[in-house]
Amino acid sequence: MTTGPDSATAHAWTALGGDEALLERVAFHGPPGLPDDRLPVRELARATVAACSLAAAELTAARGGRAVPGVRVDEGAVATAFVSERHLRIDGRPATTFAPLSGFWRSADGWVRTHANYPHHRARLLATLGLPDGEDEAAVRKLAAALRELPGEQAQERAYAAGALVVAVAAPGPPAGHPLVGTVRVGEAAARPLADAPLPCTGIRVLDLTRVIAGPVAARTLALFGADVLRIDPPHLPESADAHADTGFGKRSTRLDLAAPADRAVFEDLLGTADVVLTGYRPGALDRLGLAPEALSERRPGLVVGQLDAWGRSGPWAGRRGFDSLVQAGTGIAAIEAGPDGSPGVLPAQALDHGTGYLLAAAVLRALTDRGASGGGRLLRLSLAGTADWLLHGIRRPAAAGGAAGPADPDPWLAERDSAIGRLRYALPPAGYEGGPADWSRPPGPWGTDAPVWA
Repeated sequence: MTTGPDSATAHAWTALGGDEALLERVAFHGPPGLPDDRLPVRELARATVAACSLAAAELTAARGGRAVPGVRVDEGAVATAFVSERHLRIDGRPATTFAPLSGFWRSADGWVRTHANYPHHRARLLATLGLPDGEDEAAVRKLAAALRELPGEQAQERAYAAGALVVAVAAPGPPAGHPLVGTVRVGEAAARPLADAPLPCTGIRVLDLTRVIAGPVAARTLALFGADVLRIDPPHLPESADAHADTGFGKRSTRLDLAAPADRAVFEDLLGTADVVLTGYRPGALDRLGLAPEALSERRPGLVVGQLDAWGRSGPWAGRRGFDSLVQAGTGIAAIEAGPDGSPGVLPAQALDHGTGYLLAAAVLRALTDRGASGGGRLLRLSLAGTADWLLHGIRRPAAAGGAAGPADPDPWLAERDSAIGRLRYALPPAGYEGGPADWSRPPGPWGTDAPVWA
């Protein structure tokens, strides 16, 4: 079955500043993908992929002076990609997605959600509760007992003060007013029209300072469309090897301490010829290093800066750390997805992460198109909370939607290839356009082992 663009796709495309006339280039194919019995997850997923695909088609047309190619979104490919981490196999081994101390726990007055996938977050969580570090069964029991004694908000605030991650499960509330996509022109620079090229991002250089899923999905998508993407991480904060294996396709990965003079000089040299910088830290967290968007744009006029955060740039939570699972808990999604026994639940995919990732990639692609015509730099702002707000309050579900399970057989949208980290089975990219790439040019290598140079 093939259908045209729906209202969610139109809303996402409009939020990106796209020409509404181009929506006629979009068509959806295949049976319904992700289930959305309670919230319109399916509509969010396919809309974000469609908007990203259309932005790539628009840029490739602008580079070649030709008509915008058609976009055909396969619902099965979208559903498979939105749970890519669950399909990943490394030499036959499934990826680890959540650590033992990450999850829902009863509190004295309800439920809380913790995130302890990274060792430093786990250590802070246990330390703030007076518990020894560890993640064996004894640590799980001790954590459960300690949280059961505390009201949810008290546990949340104690953890926040200690740099740990606990969020009390909240009831759904009114719209928070976070924008889905924020775009600001920054500085003055001459128009940079891009020459005709095989792919929309050929010749585009991207510095990826993001972690976990959302930002890396955006950078992975830009790599699919031909960008030279270099991921940069601090040496003292290792990324999960499995997370990197899932989102590292098409990129290279290095480590730089941006507070160390020698490494900072390397970064500044890379910045000098970069087109895009993606960041995935709390608002203001990078400012002390001279990496505020305005400072970056001053040193590199015409730069596109994509800022991604968890809770948005306004409100009492703006400066807090967060992840998809925590935003689901704090915005009321977990309460809506509660099970029959009243215990909180989760979306059928980490849709805030994946959806925001495709929106960020789309925003970058649109910014490159606009920059080619009118010059100037661009500051793009997206948040997981903004995507959650859209899911909760902004997407109208078609009358016939809802209830269908995901694809019974994901095999058509899975591939295998050898890599330096083992034999990988992975989800194929769902974003694309007629004549565009169907897979990434290279598999991921070991995290942080590439030279800090452009390809």
